Amino acid sequence: MKQTLVALALTGVFSGALAQSSVSIYGTLDAGMSRRTDTDVTAVGKRDNNKLGFRGVEDLGNGLKALFQLEIRYEPDTGVVESTVRPLFQGQSRVGLQGDFGTLRLGRGLTAFQETSTAFEPWSGMPAVAGYQTDLQVAGYTSDPLSVAGNSLNRFSNAVFYNSPMIGGIFQLNVTVATREANNNPLIIGRGTAAAPQFPANSSAAVYPYSVSATVTQGPFAAYAAAERNGVDTKLWSVGASFKPIPDLKLMGSYQRQDQDFSVPINPITKAWLIGANYTIGAGLVRAGFGHKTPDNALNVPTIAKTRQFSLGYDYNLSPRTYLYVDGTRRKATTAATFNFYSLGIHHNF
Repeated sequence: MKQTLVALALTGVFSGALAQSSVSIYGTLDAGMSRRTDTDVTAVGKRDNNKLGFRGVEDLGNGLKALFQLEIRYEPDTGVVESTVRPLFQGQSRVGLQGDFGTLRLGRGLTAFQETSTAFEPWSGMPAVAGYQTDLQVAGYTSDPLSVAGNSLNRFSNAVFYNSPMIGGIFQLNVTVATREANNNPLIIGRGTAAAPQFPANSSAAVYPYSVSATVTQGPFAAYAAAERNGVDTKLWSVGASFKPIPDLKLMGSYQRQDQDFSVPINPITKAWLIGANYTIGAGLVRAGFGHKTPDNALNVPTIAKTRQFSLGYDYNLSPRTYLYVDGTRRKATTAATFNFYSLGIHHNF
């Protein structure tokens, strides 16, 4: 009898401990075959980032929680870490607190604008060639120009991230502020010269980057507005909305404007817009989009390229964690840069 009571007591203690703190491992495997007509090369590629992540939450009591998240990126066709110039925890490396005040984290992650805008893009922010988020939805903008070439373009390192609680159940504010500390900081000529670059390597010429976004969600309607400035004082603002006239159909669109006036001597403005849709049919999901990006004077000066892109994709769910996909894209920047892109593959979440 005593042994039974002791066992029950220990079970209660450990159950309580587990309820107070948890760590989970998650990830994505995505691989497929792709072909671009301008290169005439068929290769193993990916539609989404492949990641291995660790997420933890600890209940501190009185509604306060400590949390962390680490995320490694890798290439499924070779098994190597994604791009040798990128940090080990390329996807995310943040620790913070969550409570009635919202969520406050420190480290590296998607900026407020970059994270918010993915919900208003037909490929959900995946870096697929068929998608729009890495180019047209940001009007060619990069959040981190001071990193070494090949690094991620949509994250801040050495940053503070804040997400407000949902206000009135419909409104949320998101803010990211980074230091001038860069990741391997290359030199950037900008309005300078090769002998005297505007942003020398490891200089203090950079400004403090920031990113702000606000979202409103009311029934089938959602919208966002965002503004961001990177370390070389390039500014971007963006607005977008989505609407679900029926549960299986989501319509979306966005408009964005990049201003590089601080570092580009001529034609500093780039504008872009896109429209898209997601339509669920049984176990499948149809993705479609059309987008347009126009740098300053692109309509009048033939040497300045404007971009047009049309994409169509289809996902077929084999299970809640696994789906097959096929994408097709027609992208035109200049005559020489026009190409068609086709891919098919498999995506698995664990």
